[in-house]
Amino acid sequence: MLNPLVSVVVCAHRTDRYLDLIDAITSLKAQSYAKIEIIMVIDGNLELHEKIKNQANDSRIKVMLNEKNLGLSESRNRGVSRAKGDIIAFFDDDAVADANWVEELVRMYQERDAIAAGGRILPMWLTGEPKCLPEEFYWLIGATHKGFPEEVKEVRNTFGSNLSFRSDVLKALGGFRGEMGLKAKGQLQGEETEICDRMRDKFGKGVIYNNNAIVHHKIFPERLRWRFLLGRAFWQGYSKRVMKEMGYSLAEEGKFLSSLQNGIADRAMSGSFTKYCQLAVLLVLTSAVGLGYTYRAVRSPFLP
Repeated sequence: MLNPLVSVVVCAHRTDRYLDLIDAITSLKAQSYAKIEIIMVIDGNLELHEKIKNQANDSRIKVMLNEKNLGLSESRNRGVSRAKGDIIAFFDDDAVADANWVEELVRMYQERDAIAAGGRILPMWLTGEPKCLPEEFYWLIGATHKGFPEEVKEVRNTFGSNLSFRSDVLKALGGFRGEMGLKAKGQLQGEETEICDRMRDKFGKGVIYNNNAIVHHKIFPERLRWRFLLGRAFWQGYSKRVMKEMGYSLAEEGKFLSSLQNGIADRAMSGSFTKYCQLAVLLVLTSAVGLGYTYRAVRSPFLP
């Protein structure tokens, strides 16, 4: 794939994140790889659409508006429908990309014959790093968690702020499932996992992970509060049960749970207060995931 055009889709819906969206777009405009287009999808927020449209003074930027809130997955699909790129990448409105992010993704398509590629998401702590949050659960805050490879390697999926597909592959898959992904009134997660599972079934390949393709994800204070963490963990468990009901394998989740045993043992034997604190948080969050999974498994047909 020689000098491909890369379409970067960015979805947003919150006016209070306007300045974060500006930061995100600024980082994309500064990419070392020049052949890109930026597609912003504003999900059901006319005020934000007008504000960002006035700032989009770059021929590489396209701004779209959903007249009503469609949710993250459908917004991404709308962005894909406008994309002209050979590669379509996804990026969050509260993220900042390293200058060579797109270049490192493109390299995977050129050198590894990738059909999908992603990279590392580092937390950008806005109020300091929480010492008690174990790295195994960084996925709760949208960052790459402990256990991802240190070298270029095929994985099942990366996360939505650092994930890309060959355009023809993504369109052959029909895009993201609209019922999954964050919405105004829904918390069903796992849309990236689901589409990457479908991709593996259809094409026999996963996502090429390149830890040099780096995105920084802003961690706002509310994302470190117990209510947020427990809610995300619960809905993750719930969503995994939904995926099992849809016929998808949870083998990767089984490996993750097995890896937690080492983390539990190491912390229990550490003699460190910080490690004991991490151990307690790890056990609580694991229990919350299990509760969400169990709730979905035994729920009444009349419950959501």
